[in-house]
Amino acid sequence: MPTISTKGKLMPESPIRKLVPFAEEAKKKGRTVYHLNIGQPDIETPQVALDAFKNFKPGVIEYSHSAGNESYRKGIAKYYKDLGIEINHSQIMVTTGGSEALLFAFMSCLDAGDEVIIPEPFYANYNGFACSSGIVVKAVTSTIETGFSLPPISEFEKQITSKTKAILICNPGNPTGYLYSKEELETLKEIAIKYDLYLFADEVYREFCYDEKKHFSVMSLSGLDEHVVLVDSISKRYSMCGARVGALVTRNKEVFSTALKFAQARLSPPTLGQVAGEAALNTPLSYFDKVNKEYSQRRDLIVSGLNRIEGVVCPNPGGAFYCIASLPVDDAENFCKWLLQDFEYQNQTVMLTPANGFYSDPALGKQEVRIAYVLKKESLEKALSCLEEALKVYPGKISSLKKSSPLFSVE
Repeated sequence: MPTISTKGKLMPESPIRKLVPFAEEAKKKGRTVYHLNIGQPDIETPQVALDAFKNFKPGVIEYSHSAGNESYRKGIAKYYKDLGIEINHSQIMVTTGGSEALLFAFMSCLDAGDEVIIPEPFYANYNGFACSSGIVVKAVTSTIETGFSLPPISEFEKQITSKTKAILICNPGNPTGYLYSKEELETLKEIAIKYDLYLFADEVYREFCYDEKKHFSVMSLSGLDEHVVLVDSISKRYSMCGARVGALVTRNKEVFSTALKFAQARLSPPTLGQVAGEAALNTPLSYFDKVNKEYSQRRDLIVSGLNRIEGVVCPNPGGAFYCIASLPVDDAENFCKWLLQDFEYQNQTVMLTPANGFYSDPALGKQEVRIAYVLKKESLEKALSCLEEALKVYPGKISSLKKSSPLFSVE
C-alpha cells in the first residue's frame, strides 16, 4: 500500500474544526449548539459587495493578472492611503485569502529548516502554513496573567539562532484579541533591525479595536521598508469569509517579485472574489461604526459574563472578536467534547475551541478555551448560561486562577 508523506503526517489538525463531528451528533439529537468555536461572523456582508455579485455578468469568467486586477490593487492602495499608509498598487498582491499571502511570504523569505518566532498563543493555522513551507516555529509565550501582552525583548532574543529569519505577529490577535501598542511594535522593530529579520504582520482585524483604542500598523514603522511583509484579508473586515480574497503587501521589491513567481504558479486569485472585494472598498464608514459598536457590546457581554462564573478567568481583549478564557477544568479538550457529547441544558449546548492547539506545545493552554463572540447577544447570553450550568456538573472540575487583576474586568 502506498505511504503518506512525512509532511502529510506532520500537518496538524485544526483545533477549530476537529470537534465538528461531535457537534453534528449533538444536532442529530435535536440540541441547539451555540458555535463559539469559529470566527465566522453573522454580520451582514456590505450591500455594495452583494450587488457587485448580482450585477457581474461577463461572457467569460477569466483569469486575472497573477497579482490581481490592477483596478482592485489601486483601490486597495487608496484604502491604505486613507489609513495614513503610503503604498502603491505595484506593492500589493491579491491572494486567495490571507492564508495564501502568508504562505507566499514564508516561501519567499525562508528556506526549509529556517525559523520564525511567533508570540503564542497564535492562530493555529500558522503551524499548518509553517509545516507546508518546511519551516520551524519558535514560540515566545505570553500568558493569560498579563492579558497576553508582548513578552520582553529578552524572551525573543533567547529564541534567536543562526536559522532565525523572521518574526510573525497578528494584530489585533487571533486567538487572544490582544491589541499591540505602538511602543510594543517599536520593540519588534528594534529586534528586526538588530538581527536583520523579516517582520510579518497579520492585520486582518485592524477595523475591530475597542475602548477608543487605535490600531497602529507595522507599515507605519519608519526604517523597516525592507523588513516588513503585511498580510491582509477581506474575510472579517467585510464579513466575506467565503470570497477567499486577501493581500500580500510589501515595499521590498525582491520579496514581491519572488512572491509573484509563486502567484504565477497558481495562475490567479479568485476573479469573483476580486469583483466583490473591489466593490466592498466603497462600503460606507457607517457600516464599520455599526459593526464595531456591535462587537464591542458582544465583547463586554461575553467577558463580563465569563468572569462572573465561578473559577473562570478571561482578560478583556482590545480588538478582533476573540478571547481566551481559563476554565476550572482538568482538560479543556475533554471538556469541549463532553459539552457536545454528554451535556445539555434546556436542550442546548456550546461549542468551544480548546486553546492548546494555539500553542506550540500542546501541554500549554490545557485549561484554556478560545471563544469567538460572533453570535447575536441573545445567543451569547444563552451560551453563557449553558457554560455556567455545565461547569457546575462537569466531573473534571478543578480550581482555577484568582481574579485579582483589572485585566479581567470590563469597565
